[in-house]
Amino acid sequence: MERFDNKFDRYRFSALPSRPKYAWPNGARLAVYFALNVEAFEFGRNPGNDFTSMPAAPFHRGYAYRDYGNRVGIWRIAELFQRYQVPLSILVNASVYDVCPEILVPFRERGDEFVGHGRTNSERQIDMDLDTERRMLGQVRNRFIQEEGQPPKGWLGPFISQSPNTPELLHEAGFTYMLDWFFDEQPQWFRTARGPILAVPYPSMELNDLPAFINRGASDVEFTQMVRDSFDQQLDDSERHGWPLVCGISIHTFLMGHPHRARQLARMLEHMAAQRSRVWFATPGQIADHVAALPAGTVALP
Repeated sequence: MERFDNKFDRYRFSALPSRPKYAWPNGARLAVYFALNVEAFEFGRNPGNDFTSMPAAPFHRGYAYRDYGNRVGIWRIAELFQRYQVPLSILVNASVYDVCPEILVPFRERGDEFVGHGRTNSERQIDMDLDTERRMLGQVRNRFIQEEGQPPKGWLGPFISQSPNTPELLHEAGFTYMLDWFFDEQPQWFRTARGPILAVPYPSMELNDLPAFINRGASDVEFTQMVRDSFDQQLDDSERHGWPLVCGISIHTFLMGHPHRARQLARMLEHMAAQRSRVWFATPGQIADHVAALPAGTVALP
């Protein structure tokens, strides 16, 4: 398989002000989406920081903390997004279909988008060889077809992890966009040896509750203010300059589903929903489809 090892030429550089302008549906300049990470973990494998001390085998605190999100937290989140009539992108591990498939029913009934997010959040693509990663992607795709009646359009790797082969393998498996690369506030075409794939902006290290709370130590109120400030700034920028921008917010069931943070999530949604007439609440799949349908050259190929 061809690699891009000698130099980085996966996407071209372009300064935001120099690009062609276009609009989102209804003439909006700002597209907004929320990504809800719905994950399953294998007991005995380190799921990550358990937020109290350095984790140690069998990692029961981290496992239990994350299981709480699927048992309790997700229901608060589902209720809030239904109340404010905001769509969701469900970034789901295929293993959720095995351990707790009922938690996906409300989102399926709402018509939310289901995005591929690995087999389980206990493994990373960077640790896989070519054949293992190809097999994993095929297993996830086939499970989506079995459960949802169609393959996923989009992908985010567990831990936002990619191997050197991932972009080619995603294209090969039929994915039309990926969320693993955040280098812009507009969707951009990304080069693979098999043809282009769209990189839709995902808030990997900024408007993402996990690194905000755990890695940077932001308070609940501070994270809410970050989301509101970013939304307000992007809305202002997009309308003043005519730039079609994407505001993405990433949340996890075991973080935002706690009672105190659910109150903060409601404040975010209320603030943003008040501007509904000026923005496009969408899913990354809808955003990717819109960009792919633009006249050739509007978004430059790599």
